[in-house]
Amino acid sequence: MPGNRPPESASFVGRERELGLLDGLLREHRLVTLTGVGGVGKSRLALRATAAACRDRRDGVGWVELSPLRDPALLATAVAHAVGLADHSARSLDEELCAWMADKELLLVLDTCEHLVAACRHLVGELLQSAPGLTVLITSREPLGSPGEEVVEIRPLPCEGPDSDALTLFRARALAATPQASAAFEDAGRTAVAAELCRRLDGIPLALELAGARMRLWTLEQMAERIGERFDMLADTRAVMLPRHQTMRTTIGWSHELCEPLERLLWARLSVFTGDFDIAAARAVCAGGPLPASRVERVLAGLVTKSVVRRTEERGGGARYRMLDTIREYGHDWLGELGERRIVADRHAHWYGALTQAAERGWLGPGQVDWYRRMTAEHAQLRTALEHLLGNDPAAALEMAGTLWFYWFACGHVHEGRGFLERALHAAPAAGAAHNQAVWALGLTALLQGDMDTARRTGEECARGAAPLADPEQELRAAYLQAASVLMPGDPVRALALGGPRARAGHGGRPSGPGWLLCKLASGYALCDLGRFEEAAEEARSLRETCAELGERWLRAYADYVLAVAALGLGDHGEAARHVRAMLSGKRLLGDRFGIALGLDLLAAAVAGLGDGELAARLLGTGHAWWRTVGRPQMGGAPSLMALRDQGERQARAAIGDAAFEAAFRGGAAASTG
Repeated sequence: MPGNRPPESASFVGRERELGLLDGLLREHRLVTLTGVGGVGKSRLALRATAAACRDRRDGVGWVELSPLRDPALLATAVAHAVGLADHSARSLDEELCAWMADKELLLVLDTCEHLVAACRHLVGELLQSAPGLTVLITSREPLGSPGEEVVEIRPLPCEGPDSDALTLFRARALAATPQASAAFEDAGRTAVAAELCRRLDGIPLALELAGARMRLWTLEQMAERIGERFDMLADTRAVMLPRHQTMRTTIGWSHELCEPLERLLWARLSVFTGDFDIAAARAVCAGGPLPASRVERVLAGLVTKSVVRRTEERGGGARYRMLDTIREYGHDWLGELGERRIVADRHAHWYGALTQAAERGWLGPGQVDWYRRMTAEHAQLRTALEHLLGNDPAAALEMAGTLWFYWFACGHVHEGRGFLERALHAAPAAGAAHNQAVWALGLTALLQGDMDTARRTGEECARGAAPLADPEQELRAAYLQAASVLMPGDPVRALALGGPRARAGHGGRPSGPGWLLCKLASGYALCDLGRFEEAAEEARSLRETCAELGERWLRAYADYVLAVAALGLGDHGEAARHVRAMLSGKRLLGDRFGIALGLDLLAAAVAGLGDGELAARLLGTGHAWWRTVGRPQMGGAPSLMALRDQGERQARAAIGDAAFEAAFRGGAAASTG
């Protein structure tokens, strides 16, 4: 089970009483909700409180950050992704999650739920009913209102006295902004000024951090005077809003006023990003008018210095930026005042649409692993772009959703992809290459979900749609989908006729294109099913060589899989084990859970044939654990592949006996799938 916990903030201060209370509540209750004003520190407290749970619970902690999620229909998808459940089943994902969680001893954290309260209440209720070992911790500005919910209101930090937690946090942030700030805390008189400032800010951690960042430019006395003026000016409005909400809003507004004009403009435009983003995206989306692209990075650095934007370094991925929700919301309101919401959202969507096209072009190349990592990092932005396009430009949404076929099909987002594709196909005109590509991508998702009727129907539709386009690549893609949809249920003769060498030659096209390579893969599988193992190995070796020349890893790993099946058919168990280990190496690089599950079962069959029954049993157990993460039966239900697995199990049981087999299987099933 992956931990998924974000890194802890360096500025966590105090909260000993709340941590002690939470420790007890999480042991005694199954649903605990932390409420409080935005910026009060609910997420940071939850993060600190769950640190011990990673050790105390067998399956650890699943952390689901919901602030970037806008569509309640994607809630189950976000939870599944966070806990390591890939969505390869045609069943309702809610049902899959309930089944997956049933035997887990897990703490699930749903962070920032206030905009999804009804959806969270429903899903959490289903999960708690199905999974007796599950505990759920919620952070939200309002409770879920669920039966048995324990609600804890998180109050601001204590402000009274020279050693208060609020003053400690303010001092820490001031010193982080500039070491010269230490002079402000050296005598009792100035410390009293700082304490009064903390009191005016109601001890709200985010407000204290924003004020502390200002110590780079101002003295403590200037800070106290200016913020005092700001609060006095707005005192008459406090009846409209709860005091702590007013304090937070006022502090953010004060920080906004103190920014340079270009910083305010960038703050507003950055509010279209959900989750984190990189500098290239910020330049493309936020430049324009008085803010040229060449100045975006410098202006963004100013917002980081003022604690409006947070910057993190991703290992191997460069700098990423994000705004906290309360700050982003303020910026989004300001973007509305500027009348720029639509134009900036359009830029955002078109930037990520262009990124999607670049990723698709580079997918079958040496940058495949890098593209996998980058698109995974941009997942929240891809969703936001698709949602915007679905509402404003359905044709562009259709093109983007179809272009993302590799992300839905190869990167573990089958359920989500199918949802976006169905919505786009319903909303956009049903004609042209983009429509045909989206239908093909939909068929791929159905194929992985085991929905062979839909896969077969969409394959036939793709073939009809490709004919007037006179594009061999579209014809080959349709041929692969048709071949795979008849091969999986057990018709290798028809599959070979659709995707084999003669069929490929008839279509023409590039031998290095996705359609041609996928057809070769289907052909290799079909030849194995027909017992023509030498021919299957020849197809797979040719596929592997082409993939190696391209620098591609995902299809190359499946070529190794076919080579392993062919070697097993020819009785060479050692060669089969060598190929399947190479396949697993490639699949782990790309996080392909379906491929890993397939490979583990096949490796078990190979080592059983070599006489190592105990290792085979352990591998079958581990394979079982991985199959559970994709919500599918072993070997995807394909008869020939199921037969291979069953043969391996029989050989292992014969070698070590049923009792030893079951013990080794259980040991393997306990292996981590993170």
